[in-house]
Amino acid sequence: MIYLHSPGLICALGAGVDTIRERLFALDAPGMVETDAYSRGRTLMLGTVTEALPPLREAPPQHRSRNNALLAAAFAQIDAQYRQLAAGLAPARIAIVLGTSTSGICEGEVAMAHEADGALPADYHYGQQELGSPAQWLANELGIAGPAYCISTACSSSAKALAAGSRLLASGVADLVIAGGVDTLAAFTVAGFTALESVSAVRCNPFSRNRNGINIGEGAALFLMSRTPSPVALAGWGESSDGHHISAPAPDGNGAKLAIAAALQRAGKTALEIGYVNLHGTATRQNDAMESLAVATLLPGVPASSTKPLTGHTLGAAGAIEAALCWITLTDAKHRLPPHLWDGDADPAIPPLPLVAAGDTAEIRCVLSTSFAFGGNNIALILERT
Repeated sequence: MIYLHSPGLICALGAGVDTIRERLFALDAPGMVETDAYSRGRTLMLGTVTEALPPLREAPPQHRSRNNALLAAAFAQIDAQYRQLAAGLAPARIAIVLGTSTSGICEGEVAMAHEADGALPADYHYGQQELGSPAQWLANELGIAGPAYCISTACSSSAKALAAGSRLLASGVADLVIAGGVDTLAAFTVAGFTALESVSAVRCNPFSRNRNGINIGEGAALFLMSRTPSPVALAGWGESSDGHHISAPAPDGNGAKLAIAAALQRAGKTALEIGYVNLHGTATRQNDAMESLAVATLLPGVPASSTKPLTGHTLGAAGAIEAALCWITLTDAKHRLPPHLWDGDADPAIPPLPLVAAGDTAEIRCVLSTSFAFGGNNIALILERT
């Protein structure tokens, strides 16, 4: 069995498992703010990290980015666990797999603005933008010699990192894996989703008839994955690809159904054993329609919610952050389920789902979390309380 130890977590809900646990169930996300910081002249609701981040002054120039600072903040929360689990392991037996879609692109934006005035900033290095930078920086910091790489498949990236970490452990390539994801707000990504007419200026409204797009967010989540028992295991995962469209999901939901079915099969679970679904729930017209169809078909009657109104859509980090929120749910002593924040105006054109209301509780053993990305890149994770 592959175990997930207590995660390091930072996002619009705050920093640290204990803080985020209470804010999650109270629908209190102080980092969800209206700002034009990344969309000059147009105010948007974004999921921001407001905590102070490590400065990374000692890092090589190519690794000095806000993205890696977010990663450092998340890792600091699990550093003691890491030292304990890594004790006695050869550096080559430890691996790192991370998901990201932005890396240090924000630093590139700042640099290009300076270049317009004649020169790049002295502290800019092109390597800050490289997608592999987070894994390389963390491996260098920790002296890790095993596989260290990043996956960048848009919004499924960090969920796929957890699946990849499980494969490294199961195949015997590694004895300990640091897996998760990190992404940072940038004007480039905000502009890109705006061009797709997928961004909401107000808090996103998943599965409502009034939904009109996403709130982009930032954050990081890191798990230590090992064969050493812990309260939660990664019981299974399933992956699929629609091959339907570069950005739109297949409307029949078949790709999503394939991923969910594969996760159930790998975990050896039936739909009746899933107690909660953390929905991808972006609040875009097409994603919510497709996802509601898939989940209503394969997991009828299972309580579900989207946590993106509380974190923003953290893109490449979303899968790991939402897995961390599932970890928090499975270990909650009060058996609370993450509530679904929306206007309550259901869309009659899509299959209804039993969306979790504030205060709902249930003693559950297994949860399923979905992530659906551009290109029809789908993944579902199943976490189990041990």
